[in-house]
Amino acid sequence: LGLTISYLCLVVLIPLSMAFLQAKSMTWEAFSTAVTRPSAIAAFKLTIWTALAASFVNVIFGVVIAWTLARYRFPGRRIIDGLIDLPFALPTAVAGIVLTTVYSANGWIGQYIEPRGIKVAFEPLGIVVALVFIGIPFVVRTVQPVLEDLDAEIEEAAASLGASRFTTFTRVIAPLVLPAVLTGFAMAFARALGEYGSVVFISGNIPMKTEIAPLIIMSKLEQFNVPGATAIAVVMLVFSFAMLLLINGLQSWSSRRTGVRGA
Repeated sequence: LGLTISYLCLVVLIPLSMAFLQAKSMTWEAFSTAVTRPSAIAAFKLTIWTALAASFVNVIFGVVIAWTLARYRFPGRRIIDGLIDLPFALPTAVAGIVLTTVYSANGWIGQYIEPRGIKVAFEPLGIVVALVFIGIPFVVRTVQPVLEDLDAEIEEAAASLGASRFTTFTRVIAPLVLPAVLTGFAMAFARALGEYGSVVFISGNIPMKTEIAPLIIMSKLEQFNVPGATAIAVVMLVFSFAMLLLINGLQSWSSRRTGVRGA
């Protein structure tokens, strides 16, 4: 226990507390000015809504993929199962370059969808696509083990009582996997809030349009404006903590209600 707490303090708690201590050294006027600039407000809004949008998309398709991998056996299943982990191993900068190449105006996909009015690269939609790419493994790898551990007799019992497949999923299976889904959503959302490498290329970093909060932090650090970067970071940390506490509360409530613990 002592070793665990010491390691946690050295790796997580002390670095995070330094951000708050650095922000505390600023005057309130300087802090409020740094975080209420129009560019900062726009970056906060963009970062938060794109992270939420990507996380919701990942929850929907992540559950579908996890269900398919857990319940069906088909040729190439192991290859697909391995490809799910590719965003974990692929450097985020490489992912950003690849996505930009694919969805740009002359890319493999962009050359077909842009003439139809769907522009991905250098638009907020491109940010969502990048965040979906890097976040999908968190949902799949959280939900898949829970689905694999579910007893098939539960579904058979529901079917024997006259429940349809849809009713069985929504009334029997969904409540059991909900804690794991919430955990996957929280992990994908937390990763999306701080993602930089894959977004910086496909977003184009257009101020007031596609500039995200991590990019502003990096820009201020390159300008040796450490207090300004710290102020932006503290706001993002507080929001992240609040969202994670909310999601953990929902997960705890769901676990008590269903008697199943999240992954």
